[in-house]
Amino acid sequence: MKQTKTTKIALVSILTALSVALGYVVKIPTATGILTFLDAGIFFTAFYFGRREGAIVGGLGGFIIDLISGYPHWMIFSLIFHGSQGYFAGFKGKWQWLGLVLATIVMVAGYAFATAWMKGWGIALADVPHNLLQNFVGMFAGFLLYQSIKKIKS
Repeated sequence: MKQTKTTKIALVSILTALSVALGYVVKIPTATGILTFLDAGIFFTAFYFGRREGAIVGGLGGFIIDLISGYPHWMIFSLIFHGSQGYFAGFKGKWQWLGLVLATIVMVAGYAFATAWMKGWGIALADVPHNLLQNFVGMFAGFLLYQSIKKIKS
């Protein structure tokens, strides 16, 4: 099936909605907020489509989850950090490893600095393992889903 611009917009919109739903339904409370599976949708979209689409799903997904979960003070941070995470995760070819490293750093370090600014370094450092776990579980789940879809398409 030929993918038109309209089709791509529709697919990215659906992936954003599915990522928000997955992230909203599966929530694990932490000391400074929540751990979600939004990252699985971000990484899948970045692997499947690329940087721009990964950034859109990441930024909008994180923004909307914070809005509906009662964390409006995190919305702008999530827009920036998860959007950047999706952008970097979408690197292709020989630069993909660098993109995954940068995606992890920007999300984990970004939230650490934002948390330190709002609540102090003690809480920020305590939340780093949760953010690393969220990132790596999302990366793994997104990769498995991408590989599954790729096999189905071929």
